[in-house]
Amino acid sequence: MNNSVSNTARLIGAGLRALLVLTVICGVIYPLAVTGIAQALFNDKANGSEIRDGSGAVVGSSLIGQTYNLPKQNPDDPEEAAKPDLKWFQPRPSNGLGSNSVNTQYALILSGATNRSADNGAVNGRCGKDAEEGTLCAQVVAAKEAVIADNTAAGYQVKPEDVPADAVTSSGSGLDPNISPEYAKIQVHRVAERNGLDVRQVEKLVADHTTGRTLGFMGEPRVNVLELNTALRSLTRS
Repeated sequence: MNNSVSNTARLIGAGLRALLVLTVICGVIYPLAVTGIAQALFNDKANGSEIRDGSGAVVGSSLIGQTYNLPKQNPDDPEEAAKPDLKWFQPRPSNGLGSNSVNTQYALILSGATNRSADNGAVNGRCGKDAEEGTLCAQVVAAKEAVIADNTAAGYQVKPEDVPADAVTSSGSGLDPNISPEYAKIQVHRVAERNGLDVRQVEKLVADHTTGRTLGFMGEPRVNVLELNTALRSLTRS
């Protein structure tokens, strides 16, 4: 009997010591080591890939898209559609996935896609103006018309064939912070006109904030909208 109790006590003691040691290693030492290495070698990424303006204030993350809309006339009206503030470069659409009352900088309730097929609402295999209201085709057609109307400026006409896919469709996550250089290009004249800038200044701004393919072959060239608009704000204030 005494041997049994002694063995049990010894096993419990060994288990508690192992628990203590593993807790210290896995719960304290390892997290501190990983955090220290991340802060030392990847400080920017470890802290959320923050973007700062000219004053040093954090304006967002380079990983999360933001919208640039005018204030609603009636903030309490959930049916009132937000209108884009056309003095800024606009991101990809984020409609169709609900509304977010917590983070009003983006119109999504969660990250995700609409799960609608590419031909949702198509008539005879094509997306046209006769697409049923509320379908993906109807949203794409309306978005394309809006892009053409919004970005047509004095002496510059946006052609339908110049509107890229990312200008009228949301990304798979719905939170894409980037747009294609083609979408940025068709916004240049409108942004220059609205901010009283020379078109060449804005074109240079886009060129300076265009990132090529990762490692030269992965992904597509892209422009981070938040970084671009932060630079635009600095340019208009200078």
